[in-house]
Amino acid sequence: MTEDLTTAAEAAGALPEHAVRTALLALLAERGTLTSTEAAAALGHSSGLCSFHLRQLARHGLIEEAPPVDGRARPWRLPQQAPAGHPEPAEHPEPAGAFDELARGLEDESYRRWLAHRADAPAEWQHDEAFSAVVHLTPAELAAVADAVRHLLARYRDRDTDPAARPAGARPVAAVTRLFPLLPDGR
Repeated sequence: MTEDLTTAAEAAGALPEHAVRTALLALLAERGTLTSTEAAAALGHSSGLCSFHLRQLARHGLIEEAPPVDGRARPWRLPQQAPAGHPEPAEHPEPAGAFDELARGLEDESYRRWLAHRADAPAEWQHDEAFSAVVHLTPAELAAVADAVRHLLARYRDRDTDPAARPAGARPVAAVTRLFPLLPDGR
């Protein structure tokens, strides 16, 4: 399945400039709808660049146009589920959960790209803080850890929408957290 999504993402042109497209998909997952102007403000890119990448994601069925709110803006959203009793539209063949899997694949690709090109970064940026741990948690504790990570990162969210709030030298940094229970062997 991951291989199929990676192939689909490559065909969609999602991987060569994955950082912008991954960020757009994440923003859409967070906000629901998004115009290229809103995306530009949140990501610090030009509206034209965001518009181009939104159209490319739409061209391959990863997102779709949302109904306009004011008649002028062109909002985008993740593909909507078909109403009960109605088949999924043919132009949106991605199975349920495919967005999550595609996003994880793009995150992995971003990290592999970082590792391959780390030496090209300025000296002060040639490190990362990748780590992992296995901890024993209850479902409630797992949710609490996730909330704590979200709360910690929320301190920096205003920098997405307000470039003036970014300190000198700040760059986009991927913060990827995956909390999931480990299944016993044989399952």
